[in-house]
Amino acid sequence: MKYLNWLFIAVGVGLTIPYVLTGLEADTPMPWLNGWMVGPILLVTVVPMLFSTSRLLDGALGSGPPKEFRDAPVGIGTVVSMERTGLTVNDAPQMDILMDVSTLDGQSFRGVARQLVDLSELTLIRPGTMLPVRYLPGSSDGRVVIASDAPPEEMQDAMNRVRLAKGEITPKQLRIAENGYETRAVVLQTRPTGEIRGEHAVVAYTLRVSRPDGSTFDIAQEKPMPPSVVPHVQPGMVVRAQYLPHDESEVLVITPANA
Repeated sequence: MKYLNWLFIAVGVGLTIPYVLTGLEADTPMPWLNGWMVGPILLVTVVPMLFSTSRLLDGALGSGPPKEFRDAPVGIGTVVSMERTGLTVNDAPQMDILMDVSTLDGQSFRGVARQLVDLSELTLIRPGTMLPVRYLPGSSDGRVVIASDAPPEEMQDAMNRVRLAKGEITPKQLRIAENGYETRAVVLQTRPTGEIRGEHAVVAYTLRVSRPDGSTFDIAQEKPMPPSVVPHVQPGMVVRAQYLPHDESEVLVITPANA
């Protein structure tokens, strides 16, 4: 599509030159209304529209984020609200997703991700949902893009480090996330405690955790949980978990990075 854009520019410029010359030299009551007028019309209307559409398709339907966001750092955005822009491409509405973005160094800002969202994914993006995003450090316009190109390991690492920077997890919990033994656990009990830490309610839950040798141990914990994580930790569910083999005093429940 970029070649088409430049073709229209070349044609527009080629037609605009004789349009200007004719307008200057013609001896008529309306010299600027001549047959070459299509040139400036192309430059003023068609070309900007083509470039705008090209940028949209490159960012939303291409293999990754827009060029300026490729290799940009990953942060975690918590959805505040979203609304349609009115544009639809291939039945996918374009949305402005308003988010509170937290960075790995503990900073936060209000950002907006504008992109196409498949109809089947609309119900997954709701207030409180946490999404990995790419942002431009030092930018003042608040633009971010959902980091759909980032591998799951990078997303989970960003989630862990943002929570550490915000004080939601401890350095020990980060060590467990990075070096712990990964296993499965069964959720035996879950109940709200009525306590609030930071922005999240504290939930008490009991897990039955599998050891590498096939044996199990039970552990009861109380931790703050974002609302989007609570549905993943309900009695009877089998969850992914991590702990340090030499220290069974704390277990991490691994939830999806976009939960």
